[in-house]
Amino acid sequence: MELAGKTIGYAITGSHCTYEEVAPTISRLVELGVQVVPILSNTVMQVSTRFGEAGEWAQKFEELAGSPAITTIPEAEPLGPSKRLDCLVIAPCTGNSLSRLANAVTDSPVLMAAKSTMRNDRPVVLGVSTNDGLGLNLYNIAKLINMKNIFFVPFGQDAPHVKMNSLVSAMNLIPETCAAALEKRQLQPVLIERWRDPRA
Repeated sequence: MELAGKTIGYAITGSHCTYEEVAPTISRLVELGVQVVPILSNTVMQVSTRFGEAGEWAQKFEELAGSPAITTIPEAEPLGPSKRLDCLVIAPCTGNSLSRLANAVTDSPVLMAAKSTMRNDRPVVLGVSTNDGLGLNLYNIAKLINMKNIFFVPFGQDAPHVKMNSLVSAMNLIPETCAAALEKRQLQPVLIERWRDPRA
């Protein structure tokens, strides 16, 4: 499916080490003719790390998207009745966000955006980034991968010899995953040997 002319929400949660990897995908979506709506978790807005100061990345994501970010639950709630989004991406999607989404918890702008998108029978694309993907969060991944309108950016172990439970999506495949998801189709293969694949 062509992405040109689509409106895609691009929600970002607190896997700060993955921001450098997801930033180019926002630019690529814009180049493909997508209207990108950034949606930022509280962690993106409030937490400073060695990967950047609080708010620094928020500004960059807005600049890449060419659109102001949604940063509160009240701002995200109208995405449902307005049917503004054709698709929602959550990338990086942390284990914390995976867990809350799998258990229908709506306590952040990102999760409200997900709820709003799913109520309209539209796809939510998850780009996982969690050190606990093969730990307790494996249950939540299994639960979500079987849910209607949930699609995963292909993922795999990123550093199996030092972080045995860590899973990260190949974020460069976000546009292709969105195109497939808009056809109600999971991009395959969903499980990849990410740590061996130079494209990931």
